[in-house]
Amino acid sequence: MSKKCFSLLLGLVLLVATSSTVFASGFAIVEQSVSGLGVSFSGAVSGDDASSMFFNPASISLIDGQQAVAGVHIIFPSTKFDAELAENAVHMPLGGGDGGDGGVTAVVPNLYYSNKLNEKWSIGLGINAPFGLATDYNKTWVGRYHAKESDVATININPVVAYKVTDQLTLAVGVSAEYMDVTLSSMVDGGLVNTGLAMAGSPLADIPMALDPTNISNSANDIFAENTADDWAFGFNLGLMYEFTPDTRIGLAYRSEIKHKLEGDVDFKIPASVSFLAPMFVDQDISGDITLPATASVNFYTKVTDKLALMADVTWTGWSCFDELTIDFESSGTSSTTTEEWDDSWRYSLGGTFQATEALLIRAGVAYDETPISDDYRTPRIPGEDRFWVSLGAGYQFTERLHMDVAYAHLFVDDSKMEKYASNPEDTARGTVVGTFENAVDIASIQFSYSF
Repeated sequence: MSKKCFSLLLGLVLLVATSSTVFASGFAIVEQSVSGLGVSFSGAVSGDDASSMFFNPASISLIDGQQAVAGVHIIFPSTKFDAELAENAVHMPLGGGDGGDGGVTAVVPNLYYSNKLNEKWSIGLGINAPFGLATDYNKTWVGRYHAKESDVATININPVVAYKVTDQLTLAVGVSAEYMDVTLSSMVDGGLVNTGLAMAGSPLADIPMALDPTNISNSANDIFAENTADDWAFGFNLGLMYEFTPDTRIGLAYRSEIKHKLEGDVDFKIPASVSFLAPMFVDQDISGDITLPATASVNFYTKVTDKLALMADVTWTGWSCFDELTIDFESSGTSSTTTEEWDDSWRYSLGGTFQATEALLIRAGVAYDETPISDDYRTPRIPGEDRFWVSLGAGYQFTERLHMDVAYAHLFVDDSKMEKYASNPEDTARGTVVGTFENAVDIASIQFSYSF
């Protein structure tokens, strides 16, 4: 591949990867390979193409010569809320509706390159977006004080090297340079803030407004708060593959935690009706820490006949590292905390391929993906639940060098319960919102591979 062509592809991925991504199990994005999607990501050591390096970097030793892979996934999520109870801290009903469909269609690109230098050494480079979420509700919905927009995007630049220790054993290591960009917005109940100030005897309060209870939780008095921050951080990944025979192999893979120290700013938009509150809501610098979880997986592949291959994968994700989300406001010396208390989660997948013709390969897979989020700590920013994947795919060899893969998956996502109560001190100003999210996801993907 020429330097000019590679630079063009790199620029394209960096541009598109900064667009909104979608809530997944937690907010990890497993859509890192189109050929992998066709088998519900059970084929980490299948050796189909270089995109498998994301799941197990030792797999690049299976690919001869050089190969470049470019893929794109279009993800169509849907999350619709049905409120059962919505009221503010003084037990007045919260109006504004259920927020519409909070799902945001996302484009997730991937780019990979592998080079088998000799019988022992292989190198590769992956550029992808391993974490992300995007939900967006209207500014007047009943949960507006908990969340309006949530947009987390990442770019991971991941060079890897694999070494074939023996004819059976391959070891691999990689380094990740990861950029993270976060936007979190919500509304602030200006009427409630004013009433609280009046009760405390603050000179900032508008007393006549405070005496009229209809001004509390009135969307005309809501203040829009948008937090944006970003950071670069680093991690590593490891891979092992053992080949019992040329047609049967097992793999182990690990990705480390990556700890981000985010820095950015908060921007407030204050309506004229509560402009007197401006001294309390000053644009300022913000900061916060977030640890993205480690993952560990076991992968298996066997070729049953000349045409049929079966594969499986079990992946653990250490989401218990995500215990709270705290934003520190630098000028005011205050902070805002949302307790998360996520659990570690597991993903189980099975898949198979069938060589229908010399040029056409058919794929199918199923997977079960656990959510790390309990009902007690679910927020509208990430409303996901356990999900069951069903996927289909195909690969077509146009020429000796050019290959195309397509895949489609539907995710059957359980309805998720949210129970946020104003009696919890961190949610007092956000109000009580109890209800159910109805969720679903569809994914359509296409990928091209070029060998040389």
